[in-house]
Amino acid sequence: METPEIINRVANSGIKSLDLEEYYHQGERIIYDLKDNLFMEAILREKDFREFLKNHDWSQYADKNVAIICSADAIVPTWAYMLLAVHLEPYAHQFVFGDLQALEDRLFQDALSQINPQDYEGARVVVKGCSTYPVPISAYVEITRKLRPVVQTLMFGEPCSTVPLYKKAKK
Repeated sequence: METPEIINRVANSGIKSLDLEEYYHQGERIIYDLKDNLFMEAILREKDFREFLKNHDWSQYADKNVAIICSADAIVPTWAYMLLAVHLEPYAHQFVFGDLQALEDRLFQDALSQINPQDYEGARVVVKGCSTYPVPISAYVEITRKLRPVVQTLMFGEPCSTVPLYKKAKK
């Protein structure tokens, strides 16, 4: 008796799989807390702050991803955050005002901006749902925004088990 041929229906389906985990930036993520620059965790003294900025070793932020926060209950002038950005920019890979989640959102936003939606024109696309690295929900929302106008169908999950999200109407 002959063994029946095994057919991989997923491979033959023409579905394009998109794994957002591939867009995860491997660089270290750190928090810069402006609280450490405040006098008594309450007041930013401009002269002291500028002296700190001048003497601080900014090279330690080389290729790192920095979330800038102030965890103290203090009023910090906007220019203080701008000065931090001026000093981080030559070194850090990326920096944002906000917590680590805001940083992760920005990293994925930057990475997904490199995707050309036209590469998925008329395609049946499944956005993979399982990943080793944390992929923020904002990345799934962004890829949906980018692909929905051009794809034939958009699904979530794995090619063998998907949740349909969008199907272009037949004309």
